[in-house]
Amino acid sequence: MRFEGGGASGCACCVSRRGFFAAAAAVAASAAPASQAAAPRQIVDVHAHFTPPAYKRVLEPAGLLTPQTLNWNVERHLEEMDKAGVSRSLLSLTTPGVPTLDSAGRALVREVNEYAARLAADHRGRLGWFVYTPLGDVDLALREVAYGLDVLKANGVGLFTSYGKLWLGDPAFDPLFQELERRRATVYVHPLAGPCCQGLVPTIGDAVIEYGTDTTRAIASYVYRGAARRFPNVRMIWSHAGGTMPFLIERFDFADSANAAYKAAAPDGFRAAAGRFFYDVAQASNRTATGALRQVAAPSQILFGTDYPFRTPAEHVTQLEGAGVFDRAELEGLYRGNVQRALPGLLV
Repeated sequence: MRFEGGGASGCACCVSRRGFFAAAAAVAASAAPASQAAAPRQIVDVHAHFTPPAYKRVLEPAGLLTPQTLNWNVERHLEEMDKAGVSRSLLSLTTPGVPTLDSAGRALVREVNEYAARLAADHRGRLGWFVYTPLGDVDLALREVAYGLDVLKANGVGLFTSYGKLWLGDPAFDPLFQELERRRATVYVHPLAGPCCQGLVPTIGDAVIEYGTDTTRAIASYVYRGAARRFPNVRMIWSHAGGTMPFLIERFDFADSANAAYKAAAPDGFRAAAGRFFYDVAQASNRTATGALRQVAAPSQILFGTDYPFRTPAEHVTQLEGAGVFDRAELEGLYRGNVQRALPGLLV
């Protein structure tokens, strides 16, 4: 280890050997980033992605995968977890998902889920997963949920915010949510850019604006179309600190009082319904986003997420530790404690 002086008086020969090494240790500790010194062990990351070989083989030739998705591998993923003290990551398939649900697409859905189950078995206690659920075909989705939860032992169900022109609260999806309600399942929701809104702003990628916006559309649909009321035992985890929803909360408050249909769908109001959901902080671990989110959802409803391989766990720990939005007890809950309510049995 190299030490560089900066005008301190005295010399090493003027102190005892024990004192010298104690001083050196103190210098090293003070030089370490605050996030590194404070980062707890056993963090759980509920928002991390993986790339099954079969998925890559089918989608890469069509140019549908990003460089980060193409270059993902489990060894590097585990290394990045270790750097930040993440003990477990819950894997999910990111956009675009399986693009077609013909016979080949259905086979690919099954391969994706079986590969995730093998990863979790090979890295027991380190990796979990959400079963990829192709809600574009509700019957297929029901079969995959049953197979994923009952046979493959997934930790929960993975959905996107929208499918075509329908968002998650649409009654067309009620058959799936009725089953999820029966199971008291946990649902992790990842955003995408729906067909309505792709490429709206030239030169700006859809993920920059549309992912947060589509998350808000899905939350509003789920609340104001009555799904949150009809399926109270489904534990929803929304990505990216709820997208733009926390910043629009005043508009939702006003909508509650101005629209009788909204009041019927959400008798306690939008804010109360939104406060019962869970949210991850993937790519939203900064002071602005987390500060707004905690005005809508209690810290006990907020979970750690990273969006790996697009961002690293260490980046998120650093930002959360430096933001000053959560005290130490709240951070400990966000890192690990809260997930025990969001995903009962995960940490047993």
